[in-house]
Amino acid sequence: MIPINTPLTKRLGIQTPIILAPMAFGDTPELVAAVSAAGGFGCLGAGFHSTVELKEKIQKIRSALKTAQGTPVPIGIGFIGWILDMTEVSDDPRLEAILDEVPVAIWFAFGADLGKYIDQVRAYDERHGRKTFIFVIVNSVDDARRAALKGVDALVVQGTEAGGHGGSESPPLFPLLQAVLREMKPGPLILAAGGISTGAQIAALLTMGADGVALGTRFLFTPESAYSPAMKDVLVKANLAATVRTLAYDDAGRTNFWPPKHDGRAISNQIMDDYNAGMSLEERLKLFDESAARGEKSRLIIWAGVGAGLTAEIKPASDVLVELHDEAVHKLRGAAGLLL
Repeated sequence: MIPINTPLTKRLGIQTPIILAPMAFGDTPELVAAVSAAGGFGCLGAGFHSTVELKEKIQKIRSALKTAQGTPVPIGIGFIGWILDMTEVSDDPRLEAILDEVPVAIWFAFGADLGKYIDQVRAYDERHGRKTFIFVIVNSVDDARRAALKGVDALVVQGTEAGGHGGSESPPLFPLLQAVLREMKPGPLILAAGGISTGAQIAALLTMGADGVALGTRFLFTPESAYSPAMKDVLVKANLAATVRTLAYDDAGRTNFWPPKHDGRAISNQIMDDYNAGMSLEERLKLFDESAARGEKSRLIIWAGVGAGLTAEIKPASDVLVELHDEAVHKLRGAAGLLL
């Protein structure tokens, strides 16, 4: 692999500026380890997992990467702010317990006051003589300003094309990234996220000024992802119009605790049809549960971004990472020829 050198790759000691975004319902220790082992940087979604479960997952990753106990493990752990808030404690025990496992990075998203958790990480680092790398997802220029004031290391600029959850009023990635770059340079490192599925897109974003990219959906098309064979079968058949942003899938999954102005992007199916038909929540839940009991595909919850329509096969995560990187290198080299 010919390295792509950016401030992000230098800070994290990686060969390619491709980050596996944390996906609470889509990642696995095997997927995270595969991305980091191949030269990228894998992140594990904490979701609703307990501290014990998270520690077990981190130990699996540490073992796969052959990193000694007590040394930094080259991954990030992604926390959702409003889930941390549900503990109703000033110092969330999960943060310190996970920091004890020495992940290189922590990733925060979607909370009314992420600053208090950033402060906890910095206070822990000060006590332990460490410097944990902190990513924060931003869906607007205002989000970016607030995160930058807290001294985070990287802003993950997430456009509306992203799969899973994000800002319901987020602009498309390209104009949002341009706006944040104008506002924040110099400042924290800037990553682009949302609908990225090809090396050509990565090359374009790097030339715009991004220090790296964060991909989720593209890595769902791998044997290592947590999605079932039935879910992956739906993914490979998806087109560019296959996804929709809505809270209907959180209703069905009984996870509709999201703060205002947030929703999720998923593969549109009968769940959305039920919602659009004006059915009551009780009716929709009954149909969802019955469909799940029968093992039907028509009401599966499949979080995915717009970029799902650009991929049509399942490949090992390491192959996906190398292909994305090599295509980006090829496109970056080709762009230089435009000036000859």
